Amino acid sequence: MENLHVNGVSVVYPGRHAGDRVHALDNINLNINSGDFVVALGASGCGKTTLLNLMAGFISPSTGELLLGSKKVSGPGSDRGVVFQKHALLPWLNVMENAEFGLKLQGIPKQKRREIAAKNLALVGLQDFHEQMIYQLSGGMQQRVGIARALTCDPTMLLMDEPMAALDALTRETIQELLLDVWQKTQKMFFFITHSVDEALFLATRLIVMSPRPGRITHTYEIAFNRKFLACRDARAVKSSADFIKMRETVLSIIYGDERAAETVEASHG
Repeated sequence: MENLHVNGVSVVYPGRHAGDRVHALDNINLNINSGDFVVALGASGCGKTTLLNLMAGFISPSTGELLLGSKKVSGPGSDRGVVFQKHALLPWLNVMENAEFGLKLQGIPKQKRREIAAKNLALVGLQDFHEQMIYQLSGGMQQRVGIARALTCDPTMLLMDEPMAALDALTRETIQELLLDVWQKTQKMFFFITHSVDEALFLATRLIVMSPRPGRITHTYEIAFNRKFLACRDARAVKSSADFIKMRETVLSIIYGDERAAETVEASHG
């Protein structure tokens, strides 16, 4: 299985004038291995989405490089599936047609691509909804379609940009559990960004905390709350455990400290 290597990556967005440039990321080094579920946390503006966009190939680094296996990431590719905050599905197509769309673009015969899409729709619990139109589905079901579509091209890794931010609390927890089931069954690499500390701790095998702009990885934690859930199937027990609460407070103190520091810097330049 291929691994992702982020080597000395920085991103500076140009402005009209030199002083308008935005230094979004600074010297990011990160390795993601097969079976890792890496979650990025940090205050707003820390560069989480920029880092995901680099992995997706939507943008290029100002310095450094990203390698997926031995291949340099230089643009989007079917080896990386992306699930967006908003589902980005095609409303004029039904569930099956959305799930199989990537394979259709690749020229895969209809019967074959529908077999693959049906397998992934079943993986996310939508085996009985192939003919439903997207507008007939709830927000949580729409995101399930997005996950199935991302899986259908059999990518090496899944990139998820706050895919549950718009969902209600109960649906969000259901999709969190679904994601862990998908991760366990596929053993793909996941890179996931969120603003929710609880969500991050529940999902991650490795948590990275990023500083305010320019974004740097300041803390890394290897954690196993996701495996505890998969063993006991009781999310409430995991999230209410003393270890979970202690880690949540540790991470929150880092993020709040970073936010206060950033506000102090901005005030001094005001």
